[in-house]
Amino acid sequence: MRSPRLLFAAPSSGSGKTTLVCGLLRALKNRGLALRSFKCGPDYIDPLFHETVIGVPSGTLDLFFSGEDQLRRLFVRHAAGAQVSLIEGVMGYYDGLAAATDRASTYAVARALQAPVVLVVDSRGQSLSALATLSGFLRFRPDSGIRGVIFNRMSEGVYAALKPEAEKLGVRPLGFVPKAPELMIESRHLGLVTPGEIQDLGQKLDALGALLERTVDMDGLMALAREAPDLSAPPAPAAPGLVPVKIAVARDEAFCFLYRDNLDLLCDMGAELKFFSPLHDAALPEGARGLILPGGYPELYARALSENEAMRRSMAGAIQKGLPCLAECGGFLYLHRELEDMDGAFYPMAGVLDARAYRTKKLSRFGYVTLTARADTAFLPAGESVRGHEFHYFESESGGDALHAQKPAGSRSWDCGHSRGNLLMGFPHLYYPSNPKLIERFLRRCAEKEI
Repeated sequence: MRSPRLLFAAPSSGSGKTTLVCGLLRALKNRGLALRSFKCGPDYIDPLFHETVIGVPSGTLDLFFSGEDQLRRLFVRHAAGAQVSLIEGVMGYYDGLAAATDRASTYAVARALQAPVVLVVDSRGQSLSALATLSGFLRFRPDSGIRGVIFNRMSEGVYAALKPEAEKLGVRPLGFVPKAPELMIESRHLGLVTPGEIQDLGQKLDALGALLERTVDMDGLMALAREAPDLSAPPAPAAPGLVPVKIAVARDEAFCFLYRDNLDLLCDMGAELKFFSPLHDAALPEGARGLILPGGYPELYARALSENEAMRRSMAGAIQKGLPCLAECGGFLYLHRELEDMDGAFYPMAGVLDARAYRTKKLSRFGYVTLTARADTAFLPAGESVRGHEFHYFESESGGDALHAQKPAGSRSWDCGHSRGNLLMGFPHLYYPSNPKLIERFLRRCAEKEI
């Protein structure tokens, strides 16, 4: 498939990749181009920006969750019809699953997709030294794939002086981003803030897009993207023939961490997704035969969630009657008896799990995990695994022990999660395509259950 594409990487986190990619998406959208965006790694929040604020469909590219063939297949599927796809890297370009490996790194994704790479070099407090950084990244791997560079937090005068020197290194200087702290995307306790929490975000992105039109070589970027070679992928395995069922999926301000690939897999297997709001609706969607409670920020809306007693009763009653349910992280917190909010107050939740969920001062567990069932669970038999990740500042009085979580590098592991009847819940965020059989079993159970 012919698919113009660019991957934006950086020497480290905090170099300005997210702000740059968001601004470029806005600028290119304003030009009337059909766009797609992708984020390397397990992050939910950057794609949320791309989709809900800029209006550009966004997906996940992750070589821990997926093999190379599956990664290419997902990219080809989501990039179909786009005039250009922008891919945002994660962490430093070569940083992988462990300190001394590039496995599952942004670099590995770039190689798998044969995507031209633009390195974003944060030049704060530098001039010529920024070229030393660029030179080092070009030489560190002979097949770096780095074809262009954009300098962040650099003045026009310094860029003009360095541009010919960058060309001597064999890359295309494609512009600079001047210091503009008023246009930066803010951060907080769980990565980036969600779009609705930033005032005047649309105006901010309009201003950023206009700025980049002046300081970045947009035509040069498009020309480089069109140099990406054709990309093909093997066909996906045939989906099982399942009875179509309605699945209730929580989606609102409090529950917003949803992988597009997870939703696509559900639909490919026959699910009819019915989105609803635990914040604003009084009951689960009529006719729902299954329930998915994704992650999000329930701690920010604990009082409002608690005050919606009708929804809490509806959900608890349905699960107690056997409605098949997958709940992860924020959804898991909601199913507790009580949840602490950001101000230290505890509020009643759905009460499916007789335990309190409380805030901690640091990340409780963080990163990729392979989750293996310790005994037969609702949708995962003993010894079978699914991949996911954890990222949470909250803990539970009852974290569970239905699954065994193993880090992909090193020896760290722990037990987590609960399984009872048709319910599987816990802190880990699951990536469904890493084990489609789990979702097949979930949907088969949904088809059998009348609530």
